[in-house]
Amino acid sequence: MKNILKKALCLTLCLTMLLSAAVLFSACGKEEPADVEQTESAATGTEALTTEESGAKYDYLVLVNKQNKLPDNWEDVVELEESVNRWDETYQVEKKALEAFTALQKDLLENDGIVIELDSTYRSVKRQQEIWDEFEAERGLEYAQKYVAVPGYSEHHTGLAIDICIEKDGVRIDDNDDMIAEREIFSQIHAKLADYGFILRYLEGKDDITGYSYEPWHFRYVGSVETAKEIMDNGLTLEEYLGKVPETEG
Repeated sequence: MKNILKKALCLTLCLTMLLSAAVLFSACGKEEPADVEQTESAATGTEALTTEESGAKYDYLVLVNKQNKLPDNWEDVVELEESVNRWDETYQVEKKALEAFTALQKDLLENDGIVIELDSTYRSVKRQQEIWDEFEAERGLEYAQKYVAVPGYSEHHTGLAIDICIEKDGVRIDDNDDMIAEREIFSQIHAKLADYGFILRYLEGKDDITGYSYEPWHFRYVGSVETAKEIMDNGLTLEEYLGKVPETEG
């Protein structure tokens, strides 16, 4: 009789423990609304970032110009890769932008016989200051203000901006005035920019918006072909596309 009672008691205890475990498991398996939202965000490829974290989020449409400074922490998180041009000069470019440039470069060479090379890409605030000083010393303050960004306000800090030079008849052409004169070559280059996610950053006749004179050599990677085509097909500056045209005085 005692053995039967012991067995019954053990069975009751086991059932009680199993029921408690089931209740606990069910409670733990419930998700709060915040967790559901995070799961949905992960599925769509978006992230809900705090104000502090947002500075680390990649934004291929980041606007850096005379009115908008490079976001804090950008240089710490941007993914740069090195590339060496045909003159053994080493440059750093954001990873996706470099891949796109390499494809554009190959297309132009194989289909149009045009040779383009990296001439200026990512540069630190310190290097930007050196460039400003060099241009001001050689060509004067007015020229520097036209063609050189104030340190901290240069698009080249992003790693998404690329200045190119061209090689024509075996001769390297990298002087600003000489490149502006090569309108036919640059028109062919510009026609293919959007196919690789690039836009012509400083358009002719849009100085009042961009703050810079026409630079046929300055390309900007915007992250997707679709975005680049929308901007280029409509003859827009990045400021106009983003709805951030600076206010003019008067």
